[in-house]
Amino acid sequence: MSLQGKLLAPLVTALLVATGFTATGAATPATAAVPSTVPLTVTNNSGRGGPVYLYNLGTLLSTGQQGWADAGGTFHPWPAGGNPPTPAPDAAIPGPASGQSTTIRIPKFSGRVYFSYGQKLVFKLTTGGLVQPAVQNPSDPNRNILFNWSEYTLNDAGLWINSTQVDMVSAPYAVGVKAGDGSVRSTGHLKPGGYSGFFGALRGTPGGWANLVQTGPDGSPLRALAPGHGIESGALPRTVLDDYINRVWQKYSTSTLSVTPFADQPGTKYYGRVSGSTMDFTNSAGAVVTRFQKPDSDSVFGCYKLLDAPNDLVRGPISRTLCAGYNRSTLLVNPNQPDTGSAAFYQDAVTNQYARELHARMADGKAYAFAFDDVGHHESLVNDGNPQQAYLTLDPFS
Repeated sequence: MSLQGKLLAPLVTALLVATGFTATGAATPATAAVPSTVPLTVTNNSGRGGPVYLYNLGTLLSTGQQGWADAGGTFHPWPAGGNPPTPAPDAAIPGPASGQSTTIRIPKFSGRVYFSYGQKLVFKLTTGGLVQPAVQNPSDPNRNILFNWSEYTLNDAGLWINSTQVDMVSAPYAVGVKAGDGSVRSTGHLKPGGYSGFFGALRGTPGGWANLVQTGPDGSPLRALAPGHGIESGALPRTVLDDYINRVWQKYSTSTLSVTPFADQPGTKYYGRVSGSTMDFTNSAGAVVTRFQKPDSDSVFGCYKLLDAPNDLVRGPISRTLCAGYNRSTLLVNPNQPDTGSAAFYQDAVTNQYARELHARMADGKAYAFAFDDVGHHESLVNDGNPQQAYLTLDPFS
């Protein structure tokens, strides 16, 4: 999968939701007509001085064109790029100063709202489209810029907006949506001390996890790379999860792993057993429906490669469930997946420490620490079929 494909994993999940399927199989309800744009209010509670820049980038769902939206929600397609990449048009929108708010309008996009502190981000265009920031690459021009982004889908069925940490933990923020009845739901806030606590915990975890932290010229943390990017950049050993993966493989060579991927379809079950070099899954009639090679750490962290999850109703849902179980290290303690609660998550000595430390510090316990953190509804996402207002809150660095 391409870098962009890995980056957009939670957005793909949002699209699955938007089209009527979630990781647990729940269908979204029918809704009233959604307006062509929705106001997004960005509030700066960061306490940081200096300018903030906003960017609203994505795919216009009505045409499939990629581009950007200005503050009023008007779409602008990207011009043709080049090889080597050429500078993209300046899509920056002035953001709010500390203690203030700015309201922009978001169109029917599958996209991202980026925000950066202190300086503008660098975007370029290739012949294949927009080049997203990739700060696991030390030569990326955005490496020393403090920034983050939220992903959203606004379509005729409603708004889905998340606070994502699939690629990195960086500048803290939360998202929210106001429903047609006036109620507001939000997610993404850290507990008091959660930001500094997360970086401190990661730095104190042996085995290479401290190497995920990237600092600025002044030594302050800019971000922590997600472990898949850590493997890609050489910061984290490729074998970091091997011991756990090996134990799972051994266990299910002599016992059965049951997967019930859809919460509203308890009768739909698949049964996994290791047979030679593969874990084979059968349906209730005993027919093999799909099989997986033994995954490596990168496949687990990225929920791709050897744990690929196509948008179907068999392999994809099984893979998503496996991915969640490996990352949360619950496959050895519970042969019936997915787990209904979080009490057993991240308890093995070999686990996704990045996800563990992040979830422990979220105010509501929810995060998008890996692509399919929505299995069991542990993701930091809010949605509404009749959205009146969206919110992005830049939180304190505490």
